Amino acid sequence: MAFVLIHTRSSRLLPSLGQPQPPTVAPARMALHAVSPAAVSSPLRALSRRFPQRSGCGCLPKQSVTICSSTNFARKLQDGPVDFAARRLVLGHSDKRAVLTHATIEEIEAEKSLIEDQAKEKMEKAIETVQTNFNTVRTGRASPAMLDRIEVEYYGTPVNLKSIAQISTPDATSLLIQPYDKSSLKLIEKTIVAANLGVTPSNDGEVIRVTVPPLTSDRRKELAKTVAKLAEDGKVAIRNIRRDAIKAYDKLQKEKKLSEDNVKDLSADLQKVTDEYMKKIDSIQKQKEQVLLDVSVDLLPIET
Repeated sequence: MAFVLIHTRSSRLLPSLGQPQPPTVAPARMALHAVSPAAVSSPLRALSRRFPQRSGCGCLPKQSVTICSSTNFARKLQDGPVDFAARRLVLGHSDKRAVLTHATIEEIEAEKSLIEDQAKEKMEKAIETVQTNFNTVRTGRASPAMLDRIEVEYYGTPVNLKSIAQISTPDATSLLIQPYDKSSLKLIEKTIVAANLGVTPSNDGEVIRVTVPPLTSDRRKELAKTVAKLAEDGKVAIRNIRRDAIKAYDKLQKEKKLSEDNVKDLSADLQKVTDEYMKKIDSIQKQKEQVLLDVSVDLLPIET
């Protein structure tokens, strides 16, 4: 059994298969009819000789009649096949399902800017976190930043030490902590000792003086390893942010808002941004290690 796709503008199509039909301006509707092999055997043989079939089969237009076989695959023939996927009202395919649209250039740029801006904002925060963590690593000289991560359980609530006390550096080897509430002196002293910063707090009932001992060579090397670990943690955070942004692009592709090529281009741009922030971490890590390993830095005067 063969199938004939007939333009229903004419009621005398089958007898005139061998004769060219005059073109018409009026739009034609299509219908799929089953006919006996005898009715179309001659045209089929003629078309088969002209358009030899390989594997699969296709549809061949001939004026107002299109002769098709049973499978829905159009072959690339000399005069051009009729592709079922592109012809409307064939086999019940709707117009909406036949059209696949992607985002415009403006929409792509908007989606890219939104996702990329969010990724950059998160990466900036990751850099700030790395810098804050670096500041808590002592370099041999006293610095209030050494206590940045100290949290005190104040009236049942963990609060940052800087929010309940004033911290100053009277000299290069000591810190002076003046709590706003003197009743918290013992609690602050206990918290600093538990933090294991390698410093010795002393409570005189009015203030807490923290003595910062000089760093040995071995201790400096240990702290350099700590800095490297903190830097790697920051890089992992940057990579995770990139991964989440790529997932957002993939989601837009599944929603048919972006094409595969769009996602590849956007991912490449995002990788460039990621590389920039990786270099920032490398830079601040190098600076921290230089200060940490340079003994002469400990002898510099305190800035006022």
